[in-house]
Amino acid sequence: MNLSILIPLLNEEESLQELYSWIIKVMQSNNYSYEIIFVDDGSTDDSWNIIESFSNENPNVKGIRFMKNFGKSQALHAGFAKAKGDVIITMDADLQDSPDEIPELYEMITKERFDLVSGWKKKRYDSVVAKNLPSKLFNWAARKTSGVELNDFNCGLKAYKNAVVKNIEVSGEMHRYIPVLAKNAGFGKIGEKVVIHQARKYGETKFGMERFINGFLDLITIWFLSRFGKRPMHLFGAMGSIMFIIGFLSAGYIGVSKLYHMYSGVKYSLVTNNPWFYIALTTMILGTQLFLAGFLGEIILRTKSNEARYKVAREVNF
Repeated sequence: MNLSILIPLLNEEESLQELYSWIIKVMQSNNYSYEIIFVDDGSTDDSWNIIESFSNENPNVKGIRFMKNFGKSQALHAGFAKAKGDVIITMDADLQDSPDEIPELYEMITKERFDLVSGWKKKRYDSVVAKNLPSKLFNWAARKTSGVELNDFNCGLKAYKNAVVKNIEVSGEMHRYIPVLAKNAGFGKIGEKVVIHQARKYGETKFGMERFINGFLDLITIWFLSRFGKRPMHLFGAMGSIMFIIGFLSAGYIGVSKLYHMYSGVKYSLVTNNPWFYIALTTMILGTQLFLAGFLGEIILRTKSNEARYKVAREVNF
């Protein structure tokens, strides 16, 4: 199978028919063998019934319905697990991503041998203050932190080799950082393509300003996990050991200093009257706690079970 088109969605009943017809037109004009996977992330409108009607008329249309809203990352994870195409295309359901971009993205994966190609909405039709400026700042921080040179991490239109989606773990709200996850998994050829950004035709965006705050927090998380996710003791253990040694040596110096003054007949004060004693003691305690945190992290890492992060209510055509 050439292509798997993966579309996560939430309450997009107005745009689904137009999007579906547009994708079918592109698939047929290019003679692709394909599947379209709609992942309904807990919609409360008529989205699922529309998806079911598509699947009844076209066996290449498949659907996954979550029991409630679990988030875009979970929707992508479920779709990636089911995708069978040589190339997987992800796109949003709001018609802001153009299916006409699919053939060029497919060529970049199959002929230019990219592992992943991310869309870049160079010209946007969003609010400058509410979206464009925060997005530029966010993308700059993501580039500097991750080392992945992309201009638009948030773009939902991306193309992947099948091997990429089968070897990355998308959880929490990490869908913004799939290129970083791919790089950390060993897929080094990551490209970018300028794509058309269309103004939203129906409904309203499901994401507010809080996504940028969450995005920065997720960026810190993914940086930490990429560096120390497999070896938490290397960070916490090292920090804890250093702090404990500093505290221990400081406390030892205070004790030796008192003994020296005692035997020298020099006037001295109680150790407990010295504020540096409490600083040294606190440092030792914090160092011990950090070391234990690293130790517990290693234990949890080795004993954790992979619990389901979402519940599927129904599937069609799988």
